[in-house]
Formats: sequence, structure tokens, C-alpha cells
Amino acid sequence: MPYLTSTRPGTACTDVRTGVGIPGLAHPLLAPTEWNGLTRPGTPLHWVVLNVADGPGVQPDPHCLEAAGRLRNAGIRVLGHLDIAYGLRSFGEVISDAHRFLDWYQVDGFLLDRCPADRVAFPEVRRTTGTLRVMHEDAHIVLGHGTHPCPEYMEHADQLVTFSGGWSDYRWSQVAEWTADHPPERFCHFVHGVPGPHLDEALRIARWQGAATIYFTDHTPSPHSGPWEPMPGYWDDIVSRIGTGVSE
Repeated sequence: MPYLTSTRPGTACTDVRTGVGIPGLAHPLLAPTEWNGLTRPGTPLHWVVLNVADGPGVQPDPHCLEAAGRLRNAGIRVLGHLDIAYGLRSFGEVISDAHRFLDWYQVDGFLLDRCPADRVAFPEVRRTTGTLRVMHEDAHIVLGHGTHPCPEYMEHADQLVTFSGGWSDYRWSQVAEWTADHPPERFCHFVHGVPGPHLDEALRIARWQGAATIYFTDHTPSPHSGPWEPMPGYWDDIVSRIGTGVSE
């Protein structure tokens, strides 16, 4: 398979622990059990994205504030969801959303979703990430390209999402050669429609391609919800494979 032909040195035997980044769980009112379960001991979470209403919403949401506070009290990083819309949203709109996330939910950083990947858009993304770091010096910034961007983006984020899509594409995907110059903890993969029997194969691909933060789900996009909103049907199976224990 193509992912096995990568020349990335040492990835298959890295000591970096694979963990989960949750890119957009449903609102806490719609998924209270799922949000509560994220703080169970042994759950291998790197971070959880808070998406109130396609961003921070127009006013503070007490349910989201409680859910975010519970995660942060458990030592789990919470990221605000900022939709860049592939460069179509203005700088002012994005920064305004970031201010609301910080003021209302005390987030630890941001996922810049639908982030452009080309060199033309790079200066504006650099401007945005630089401003976010002025607003929050220790902000954890994830650029949600969903594909391999030009390498310059690497210097202005803590992590890049270099794959976001379906299982049929992921199992035959290949890694960009320049990623071999960076450790696995700098990369994330989000994959929907992964059948339960292929979960081990998906984890193997992530290891070979050098992505330490993953989110795999058996759900697929629907007209009414995205694939990331419900928890995977095999969530306990993921936890047992990459965590320190099975959630009960």
C-alpha cells in the first residue's frame, strides 16, 4: 500500500504516544454523555475543539462554558473553532471570534478550520496566527488544512491537519516528503467512515505517515450533521488501543 512506501525515518518505532484530537463534538445539550465521558481517566485526549454555533456564538452559552471548564479542570486543552473559510472570511471577523472565545470560554488555543494551503494565502494566515499569539501567548494553534500545505505554514502553528476526509481516500494516501523533517506531534489526521475491522489499519497508516494526533470515526457526513459530531461507535476500542485503559 502507498503509505507503507514512505521513507520517513524512524516513524514506525517512535516513542511519541498517539492521542485523539476531537474536531467538533455536538453541542453539550445534544451530547451530554459524550462530553462528560471525555474526562474519564485513561482517555488519550490531546485536545477538544469547542464549536458553539459555527464559532463562539453571539452570547456566552452556559452549557458550553460548563463543558469547557470541566475539561480544562481535568487538564484537557480546549480549542476554539475559527472558520477561515479558505480565506474568504475577513481578518477582523476571525479575530473578533477569537476574542469572544477567550473572553467567554477561556480557551487554550484555536483550530483554524478550512485553512488555505497555498502560498498566496500564506501571508494572511501568518498575520492571523501572529495576532492570536499576541492575544494569548501560550495559545495552541492548529491549522485545519485537511491536506498537505506548502511547508511555510509549519513555522506558524503548533500542529497541521494534513488529512481530513474519508477512509477510502485515507487508506491509499501518501505523505508529503517535507513532513519527514518534523516530529509526529506536529501533525493531525481526521478520518470519517473508518469501518471497525479496519481501525488497526488506520492507526498503522497514521504511525507510518507520522501523525500523532488522530480522530477516526465510523460516521460519515449527512445532510444534517458533520461526521465529527457524534462519538465513534467504537470509541472504547480506540481508547483501549492508544490510551492507558478502556473507558467504562
